[in-house]
Parts: sequence; structure tokens; C-alpha cells
Amino acid sequence: MGIIHKTGCVLCAQNCGLEVEVESNRIIKVKPDKSNAKSEGYFCRKGMNIAYHQHNADRLRYPLKKMGSGFERISWDQAIEEIAARLKSILDRHGPRSFAYMGGGGQGCHFEAAFGVRLLRGLGSQYHYSALAQEFAGAFWVCGRTHGRQNLHDQPDVANTDLLLVLGWNGMQSHQIPQAPRQLQRIAKDPDKLLIVVDPRLSETAKIANIHLPIRPGTDALLLKAMIAIILREGWQNKTYLEKFTSGFDQVISFFQNFDARAAVETCRLDYDQVREVSRLYATRKSSLRYDLGIFMGRHSGLSSYLIVILQAICGRLCVDGGNVINGHMMPIGSHSDERNPKIWRTVATNSFPVCGTFPPNVLPEEIMSDHPERIRAVLVSGSNPLRSYADTTAYEKAFGSLDLLVTAEIAMTETAVLSHYILPAKSGYESWDGTFFPMTYPGIFFQMRRPIVEPEGEPLELGEIHLRLADKLGLIPPIPESLYQAAEESHAAFAQALMEYALKEPKALPAMPFVVGKTLGKAMGSVHKAALWGMLQTTTQSFQEDAARAGYKPGAGLGEELFQQLMDHPEGIWVGKVDPQNKMAPLKTADGKINLHIPELLDELQNVEAQKEEALLERDRRFPLVLMAGRHISMNANTLMRDPAWNEGKRACTLAMHPDDAVALKMTDGQQVRITTEAGSEEIELEITDTAHRGHVVIPHGFGLVYNGKKFGANVNRLTKNTHRDQFGTPIHRYVPCRVEGL
Repeated sequence: MGIIHKTGCVLCAQNCGLEVEVESNRIIKVKPDKSNAKSEGYFCRKGMNIAYHQHNADRLRYPLKKMGSGFERISWDQAIEEIAARLKSILDRHGPRSFAYMGGGGQGCHFEAAFGVRLLRGLGSQYHYSALAQEFAGAFWVCGRTHGRQNLHDQPDVANTDLLLVLGWNGMQSHQIPQAPRQLQRIAKDPDKLLIVVDPRLSETAKIANIHLPIRPGTDALLLKAMIAIILREGWQNKTYLEKFTSGFDQVISFFQNFDARAAVETCRLDYDQVREVSRLYATRKSSLRYDLGIFMGRHSGLSSYLIVILQAICGRLCVDGGNVINGHMMPIGSHSDERNPKIWRTVATNSFPVCGTFPPNVLPEEIMSDHPERIRAVLVSGSNPLRSYADTTAYEKAFGSLDLLVTAEIAMTETAVLSHYILPAKSGYESWDGTFFPMTYPGIFFQMRRPIVEPEGEPLELGEIHLRLADKLGLIPPIPESLYQAAEESHAAFAQALMEYALKEPKALPAMPFVVGKTLGKAMGSVHKAALWGMLQTTTQSFQEDAARAGYKPGAGLGEELFQQLMDHPEGIWVGKVDPQNKMAPLKTADGKINLHIPELLDELQNVEAQKEEALLERDRRFPLVLMAGRHISMNANTLMRDPAWNEGKRACTLAMHPDDAVALKMTDGQQVRITTEAGSEEIELEITDTAHRGHVVIPHGFGLVYNGKKFGANVNRLTKNTHRDQFGTPIHRYVPCRVEGL
């Protein structure tokens, strides 16, 4: 019998609570944790199989340096000293724009970002690349214009909604809200509620829906514009809400008044009467909506997000009970980086800008391969695998191969690590103190601080400590008096007092505060991440203190210490706050306190989205007669976090899904090997013939094509995507990739 630990899953953003049995330093059994207030005993097969993530043959144990075609083990001191020296030389010669950091914590480990971003800023650079800008850039940019901040994201109030409209989201497989399958089944089975799904495929979510609109791939913006036009023409809009809580609609209403909604719906290959009825139901019921990668990575993705806000607003369904609400948070996901601010950088080759503080990964190969004197020459990759996670593997291989310095800090020998000059071994999410800040719950704010449950093998460090050691060697941490180390060993109260006195005397302390706390209190605690949690809780905002008070905590000077102790005492996680359910508009940060519906930058695109023009744009090239959906959430993938394919043994984990009619036309059979080709390249893959696919539309899941123990498993869908096939925000158009499929 092993030791039972309460922890959380690190394989998706829901981080469901787990009870893990550890024996002889190995995870031997995993169960859902019923005491976790967010997941309440729910988990999926990904969480069930975390042992394959933790224990695998690709785990890194020691720092490595590339020597010729291989790597040799070196000490931490040598690794940090050499990396710092090479990085300093590059920065001295080429300036701060020559350095980029690619990280941010991914699905389960966000604390490294506090140190990684501080390292980046300390070196004078703003080039933070992350998955946030790979998927959500357009949507979050729209939030910045309509809500007032790019990090104010709304979610459906699923507990109180009577109608959930789902667009391009397969929640039965991809979650994205707590206990998604439970919630979706509850709504679908309730005779007083409705689940409506808009998706080209008969997805697992579409199968249980009350209404399924099998939309033509690539026409989401056209459908949304048609729905708005129908609602306005029928007079179903909420005029009182529009007048009281929104501004700018009078400047955009004309784009919908003379719009041919019937022709638009026909181009979407949908039934007009059914779309009209769905529009009526959404406008007149206590409704909410949820959209995902089908919109985020589709054609007109930013415009579609804008149209969704307009749809919500005209129906009075944003920031209201049972509608879409802005969740509270302990720490916002990303910053607000309005590109109109002259202090915000743009990239030198593609003129790209950050959203929520992060730049789009799809432009990075061009930024590296540019001949601009300030091009990127050094990249630190932290807890990320761009060679499998981001578009255009071929472009990334070429770009990363040309860098003066590539450093990867990671738990396993990833495809990116193989190309690196230095590889730094990181502790896993089950060997370190860590947690996530995803704002997934409403009205409560939930947080869980995972603690180590497995001892690391070899010499890995917490990612935050790796960044700290680099910062220290680069001279980014001011001198720290011995008294501060002594106070850290004495008590939290003594340390807080000594830290305040030090910050008042040392002008360079505040910019380096995560490093200072990590180096002192982190040493006393045995974890820089744990120390960072303590430090963060001492500096909470006034609004969070009000949220904490609603959850039963006493606001004031002792709040941070109380929350820290509660989190230490409750490894299953706790409610740390509660937003004001009576004032759902309060989070808005626009100048007038209203939802701003006028976005001038998108009006030309809005004007041009109409049936005839879209028909012409959707006409297929004879070379590529099919459309590839590059990336699909299934229960058998977990981005690139599950490297050992044994967790899917006996399952058809990576196939190309095709409709039977297309298979007949191409004279193909289920299970045969086929070659799929796009503008970017080709991959060989097993064919799966299924009537869940849409005619003319094929699907490949992401997270495969990993090289494990020297052997490639599955197809790398990012070998089939061009990094230049992207929208104005840098988001790849993964849901509409022209392709052809041929038998082998």
C-alpha cells in the first residue's frame, strides 16, 4: 500500500482534482478527488493516466550541452554560466530585440511565467511568445476593445442558463469548462433547457444536442452576421439592455440592416427556417454561449469573436444571470497590451503585436530568418514544444536551426530540445510546487496549489529556479543583505518586515522582486514557486480583497497570510474568493463602463462578409479539393504532454477522419494508409471512414507525430500547416487548410 496524495491533473486547463497513490516513488493508482470543490469527483481518462506523463523514457535528469551531433552531461554551474555568457554577448552586440522567451506555464504549471517574464523584461525585451497567442489572440483582442481589458474573458453561466449555444466546441471531449460532459448532458436532458451545437462534424457534443447545425466549414462569420440580421429584422433585440449597458451600436447597426441573411444561410449550407428558429430561441431565452477552436482558429476568427459579442449584446446576454459572465480570478491570464500604446513593441519583420502580453508563435520563424539587424537570435523555450505545438514544423526546424542560441528547459527530451544548444531538466508538475490561474469558475474563485508528491530523479529544478539562476548570473538581482536570508528562516512576519525595509533602501529591488523572494524565502521554503505564491498573496488588489471577503476571509494586512496557510492546509484546493453576483457589469474597464460595440478596425471585414463574396473565396483549388481541420480534441491526445504512446495502446488514437461519400469517390477503405498533402507538406496516416465527418472535410488530431524512444508515433499535423496561413492577429487558420488525400 502506497501513500495517497491529493493533487490535480496537469494535462488540460481544468486541472481536475486527483487522489494519487505513490509507492516506491512511482504513481501506481489514480482516482478522482471528490473533495475538490471544482471538479467534485469528475475526471477523464487523461487524468487517469498521468503516470505516463510522469514516468517515461524521455525524462531529462541532468543539464546537457550539444557537442557535435549529440549531447554531453554538464553541471548546473557550467550550464548557467555558459548560457548567461552567450546570451549577454548576443544582447551586447545586437540589443534586447535579439532575445525571445517562449513559455508561460501551459496547462498545469503557471508559476514559471512569473520568473520567465521577469527575466525577459530584466533583459530589456518584450518578446514573449506563448500558446495564448496561438489560439486566443483575436478573441482576447476583441475583449480589449469591447470589455476594456484583453484579460477580461467571459464564460457561460452554465449553472443558471436555460439555453447553451455551442460554436466550434466539442466539450464532451475537450472540456474547457469544469465538468463539461456532466454539464452538457445535464442541459441536453433537461426538458426545460436546450443545447444547440454549431459544428460541421457530428461531434460527440453534437450527438447529444437538442439541435445541431452542420455548418459548412469556414462560414461561421457569415452565420453569425445572418443571425444578428434576423434578430434585428424580427425585433427580437433587447432594446432596454442595448441602451443601458452598451455603446457604439448605432455605428455598426447599418452593416446588418440590409444584409441578405437568407443568401448567407444558403452559403452556410443550412436551413434558413432552422437558423431563424435558433436565432429566436437564443434572443428570447435565458441563454448563453461557448465557442472554442472552431472559431478561434477558423476563417475570420477575430471578426467572429466580434460578432459573438454583438450577438450577446443585442440579446442582453452578456454580464447577466444565466448568460455569459466575466469570471473572477486570483491572477489574470495575461496582461493588457493595447497595440495602440507606442510603448508596446511590434515585431521587426512582420509588424505583429502582442495580445495579453504575448506575441503569436506563427510569426517567430520569419522573425528569426529575417535579415533585419535586430532580428531574434536567441530563444529560451520553457515548458513548451514549438516543434510539435505550433504551425509549420518545417519552418520552425529551419529557423531554430539558424539561431545563435537555443535553450530548452523541459521535463523530457522533446523535438524542440533535440535542436537546442543547451537542455535544462525541469521538475514535473508532480515534483514541484505549482498551480494554475485559469478563471474557470463562477461566482466562486477556486485555487489549488499542488505540492510535490514524487521525488525527482537526477538534478532537475523548478522552472522558476532555472530562470532565477540565469537572472542571478546575468546580474539582474541586486545585492541581498544576509539579514533578509535570516528573516526568511525566522518567520513570515519577520521576512515581510525585512523585505519592506530592503525594498525601501534598494531601488532595483522592485523590478526584481520575484527573484529576490525566490532567492531568500524560496531557499527557506525549499521552493521558489511556493515562495512566489506567498509573495503574490501579500500584494493582492483591492478588488480581489473584496472578492476574498465575500468568500468569508477577513480583508486587510493579514489576508495574504491567511490564504497562504489555508492553501497549505488544503492540498485539494479552496475557494479563495467570490465575485459580486449582484453587479456583473462591475469587471468592465471601458471608459464609459459599458460594452463597446464599435471596433473600427474590423468594419471593412464585417462589410465584406456576405454570401456572394464568401462563395468565391470558398471555391476550392483543384490541387486541394478537400478541407483539413488541423487539430482535434479527443480523449486520446493531450497536446504534447503525453509522450509515451502506451497510454493509448489498442486504440485508434491518430487517424484521418473522412466522410463515407468522399471515401467512395476516392476509392479508399477504412484502415488503409493514405497520404495527405497541403501547401506546407505531406504526412502519412491511417484513414478512418466515419459519418461523423462533414463531406469534403477531413480531420486529424493534434499532439501526435512525437518521437518517443527514437520512434515516431502518429502524424504530426503541424507538418501540414503553413505559419503564414494566419489572420491579422497571427492566429493560424487551422480549421480551414486546403488539402488532398491519396491512397498509398
